[in-house]
This record gives sequence, structure tokens and C-alpha cells, in this order.
Amino acid sequence: MKSWADISWTRAVVSENLKIAESAYLLKFPRTFDFQAGQVVALGTDPDLAPRLYSIASGEQDPFVDILFTEKSGGSLTPMLSRLKPGDSLMVSKPFGTFTKIQPGSVLVAAGTRLAPFMSALKSGKARGATVIHGASYPEFFYFDEYLEETLKEKYLRCCSRVAGGDWFHGRVTAFIEQWKGLDPGRKHYLCGSAEMVVQTRDRLISRGVPFKNIDAEIFF
Repeated sequence: MKSWADISWTRAVVSENLKIAESAYLLKFPRTFDFQAGQVVALGTDPDLAPRLYSIASGEQDPFVDILFTEKSGGSLTPMLSRLKPGDSLMVSKPFGTFTKIQPGSVLVAAGTRLAPFMSALKSGKARGATVIHGASYPEFFYFDEYLEETLKEKYLRCCSRVAGGDWFHGRVTAFIEQWKGLDPGRKHYLCGSAEMVVQTRDRLISRGVPFKNIDAEIFF
């Protein structure tokens, strides 16, 4: 996707833009379209700048669309997104994407803000009985942790790579997968993260007996 001329889009009015952690924001605007959990939208503030893709983090029937993002130093869009205030205008594409087949009882593995499509699936009632494994560098980046703790109880597993001593696994998601006693090769596993995270996690799952057919992934750059 190179330009806004390539896609169908409309303008939305920002309802809220909450800073929920250092450089992390939850952007909200009214939902005026239908979507499937796992889909993405392209966002922008200027038609002359290339659109960027973001997963929807809200439920399919929620009145607002939630977008979880982190401000990137030197980024072409996120510094502008972080400055948006209620009432500001935002360019939004129609939703699209195929990461929409999450099955109940699956294992959902995400790093950082890539938790968003799994939040959408959970809030839409499409991931009942799921186990969520979320990796973050610091505890403040365990987004939506209160919701996940209340909803999933012991099936919400956290991996913190830089801080030890909490009620989480100290290390990366890949290290957790290598020693996870609860791993079940018969369950479907969905991965969402960078290319490096997805490849490394998939390799660990396969090495522990999970068939390739039981692994699906969405890569974000």
C-alpha cells in the first residue's frame, strides 16, 4: 500500500487519545463500519503521507474503534498520532486482512502492541478458552492486563525480558515456550509480532512437537 489513492477511506473524529504507558497510546474514534476481529485499518493525518497499518483492538460490536500504538522516534506517522486530541480529524481506511480465523481454546502469543488483534478476538467472544502469552520489555507494557487477568485468570501468562521479581516469567516469549509445561501440541497456536519474533517462536513450537498446521501468524514490521 503506497498511497491513499490505492484504498477507500473516510475521515473519523478522534474521541480519545489516552497515554497508557511511556510512548504508548490508545486511540479511539466512533465505529462507523463493520469489521472482523483480527483485521487492520490504515491510518493517516495527511493525504500526502503514506498510510500505515494498525490492528483493531476493540470488539466487533463496541461503539468505538480502539487502536493501540507506540510513538516511534523519527517515525513518519506515530509522532503525529500521539498529538491528536478529541475533535481532531483522522484518515481511516476500510478494514481488511485475513488474520480472522482464531479458534476457541487456542494459544495466542504476542509481543508488545501486537496483542491488539487478540484483544479484538477476546472482546468479540471469538477466543473463548484461549491462553494468552504476552511478551514485553517492562511491566508497564503489559497492555490490558486488568482485563486479561479478570477474563483469563491463570490462562493469562506474561513474559518480561528486562525486569525480574514479579508474577511473570523473566525472559522472552521464546524462552518461555522452550520450558512451558502447559504446552499442548494439539492446540492451535496464533502468533503476532515482528518477523524475528514469529520465526523464532514458531521454531520453538515445532521443536517441541507442535505441527506446522497448528501454527498461524501475522507479522508486523
